[in-house]
Amino acid sequence: MELTVGIFRGSLGIVALIGICYLLSNNRKAIDWGLVLKGLLIQLGLALALLNIPFLQFFFKIVSDFFVQILKFTEAGATFLFAGLMDPSQSFGYVFAFQVLPTIVFFAAFSAVLYYLGILQRIIFGFAWLMKKVMGLSGSESLAAAANVFIGQTEAPLVVKPYLEKMTRSEMLCLMTGGMATIAGGVFAAYVGFLGESFAVLPNIAGMSEEAGKLAIEAAKDASKNLFAQHLLLASIISAPAAIVAAKILYPQDEPERVNQDFMVPKDKIGSNLLEAIAIGTTDGLKLAVNVGAMLLVFTALIAMLNYFLTDVIGYYTPLNGWVAQFAGYLKGNGFQIQPSAMAGLNLEFILGCLFAPIAWLLGVPSTDIFLVGQLLGQKTAINEFFAYAELGKFTKVLQIKSLIIATYALCGFANFASIGIQIGGIGAIAPGQKTTVAEFGIKALIGGTVACFITAAIAGMIVSESSFLF
Repeated sequence: MELTVGIFRGSLGIVALIGICYLLSNNRKAIDWGLVLKGLLIQLGLALALLNIPFLQFFFKIVSDFFVQILKFTEAGATFLFAGLMDPSQSFGYVFAFQVLPTIVFFAAFSAVLYYLGILQRIIFGFAWLMKKVMGLSGSESLAAAANVFIGQTEAPLVVKPYLEKMTRSEMLCLMTGGMATIAGGVFAAYVGFLGESFAVLPNIAGMSEEAGKLAIEAAKDASKNLFAQHLLLASIISAPAAIVAAKILYPQDEPERVNQDFMVPKDKIGSNLLEAIAIGTTDGLKLAVNVGAMLLVFTALIAMLNYFLTDVIGYYTPLNGWVAQFAGYLKGNGFQIQPSAMAGLNLEFILGCLFAPIAWLLGVPSTDIFLVGQLLGQKTAINEFFAYAELGKFTKVLQIKSLIIATYALCGFANFASIGIQIGGIGAIAPGQKTTVAEFGIKALIGGTVACFITAAIAGMIVSESSFLF
């Protein structure tokens, strides 16, 4: 019965999300519903195959093992540089600054090596070829969609740089939406690093020696990171066809005569030799790490400032604080999970929780958790996914496993307001002629990327078993 209800709500959520895109479409009559159906079936088929076919699961495990090992390599470099500051028992801030951010730097350098050697291009080409054949996309759309799975929304356009200036408006939105709906390898490793352990079920070490206990706990944490990495990788892969579906409903192809079917990955290399590629990748990774850290610092401060005005000014001088606290208390008394800060009065957490709670319900989140998960969905959209994942880490022992599954998949993407500026700056720099189009499509791409992530979450809620999520 519970499974049937979950499938019904997940299916209802997908229909509702598709309906939102339909209402916002610029040309509803031109929508290719065959492509939409194929995209959804591909997404569902990929998810079922990657979760149930043994050799694919084995491949996924190899990839996730690789990322967990990457974290250990990074830890060795960070320990050398920061020494005593590398204390995992310290607060989230310490762990994030001295373990997570170095991961971004190392993975950026490693990605540059893979790109220089031509390995990353071959992987992207393979995925793009599959998408082009199955979904009938243009060459540039296929390459962009595949590239977004592995590299960031500013790097992926470089893969289709020769085609950018001549891409149609529909193709441009498809490129932008794909960037919003997926994540980059560097931040992928960072998520695994600072959140993967949160899902670990620690063993009972009573009666073990101190050394054996440490090894058992470390093994459980590594297993949790491995499993979390597999789910994040699955989320990023299956969000690619969902992004295409959302983009092609929001802006169907209306210039078929301009579509370029060329299908070639540029052979440009990062740097003139391997050492220069490493240096360039390290510098880019450092910029990204500093950017991530700075954004978290600034957004956290801005939220504190906004909450001050909401709670201590607006709420204090009006009856709103009392009403909000009374309503939150009523919800908690009826079994709903409410963040303690949301009960203090009018604040952003409470507002986002109320706004996105219906969406959380549509995605299949158990009713008792919809306000907490709704808050996370709102934070991901209004702020960024890093902030939302950091908040999710606080709730892993509070939320039901079904809620954790859906939240993990729903938050896996760059769809937030800051990404609009990132795409305008990144794509506009390499294709000046498309800058106006990119700026015009910013909100549409955000909506499409958000819808794609939420469709992925709804599918995950229907098919990912609770026993396969926690280790």
